[in-house]
Amino acid sequence: MNKMLPKPIPCGGIQTYDNERNKCLDLNLKKRENYKKYLSQINNKSNSLDYLPIKLDIENVSRCNFRCQMCQVSEWDKGKRAEDMSFESFKNLIDEQYGVVELKIQGMGEPTLGRDEYYKMIRYARDQHIWVRTVTNASILHKSENYKKIIDSGVNELQISIDGSTKEVFERIRNKANFEKVIENCKLVNLYAEGANKRVTKMWTVVQKDNFDQLDDLVELAAKLHFPSVVFSFDLGDWGQEDWTKTNLNYQSNAIDYYQGIRLVEKGKELGIEVYFWYLDSKYDRNNLCPWPFERAYVSSDFRIVPCCMVANPDVKDLGNALDFTREWNGEKYQSFRKKHIDMSVPTICKSCYSNGS
Repeated sequence: MNKMLPKPIPCGGIQTYDNERNKCLDLNLKKRENYKKYLSQINNKSNSLDYLPIKLDIENVSRCNFRCQMCQVSEWDKGKRAEDMSFESFKNLIDEQYGVVELKIQGMGEPTLGRDEYYKMIRYARDQHIWVRTVTNASILHKSENYKKIIDSGVNELQISIDGSTKEVFERIRNKANFEKVIENCKLVNLYAEGANKRVTKMWTVVQKDNFDQLDDLVELAAKLHFPSVVFSFDLGDWGQEDWTKTNLNYQSNAIDYYQGIRLVEKGKELGIEVYFWYLDSKYDRNNLCPWPFERAYVSSDFRIVPCCMVANPDVKDLGNALDFTREWNGEKYQSFRKKHIDMSVPTICKSCYSNGS
């Protein structure tokens, strides 16, 4: 895929994101000092860091009501791995991790299953001007007016997963889904967001063999559902597991060429929406290390630290107890993990994201 195709940008644009980050930094001197330390070392990677992570992915629930064909949740008993995270536990983690300026609330589960605790989490972070992204399958946005709650929470970006333009393809990929209900809920949340002048939603499509021929139709569907933008993601992860490497190779689509991509962008312009493409630029290498070990972490619902969202399962790789996150961030496990990246003896779970799997 050609690198010149447009990549996703924050809802509202880069300037909006930068302004919010500055507000966040202005609220807390420790946060600003932490961010300065991070910037000073961004090009000088080390095993031991004298700053805390600036970004976190927090999994409020590790259970889902869908069984998507390309997702490891489909193998979990009843689609659940662990108990939900409580609001108080979330609050304590955010309070301890004073360096955080950006937060993604979602992991391997469907976050709206966390009910009102979930919306409280978003609001708590937003009250500190932390930029909050979240993801939903939109299956229960109609219940208890969740579509209003999620917009009113102040969320900065709401990514909604739509992997097919027809019932047949959508429900084949997203097993246990109800296509009609998801479509209806997308209209609900987008029209409510428009009315509140909060253009914070994105349609997100994981491109694979089953829906590759529907890209044009998906742009049209995004416009029909009042999404401001649609993102086509061409990276099917393997969750750091060899079995999933083999499984998802069966679903992996062909790459899209530059001219196909530009045609979709132009189609979007005609329909009044933006079209973006997500992919690993050139896989990571010695001169372009994965940034996760040095700036970001994933915390599972049962408070275990995971390297990244491409693994997203502490049973695959556990870097420590998030109840003692600050100590673990520079603990033996994390330092060893960083050293392997720096030395290019990349951990097995990370090889699919590096050039030549090195």
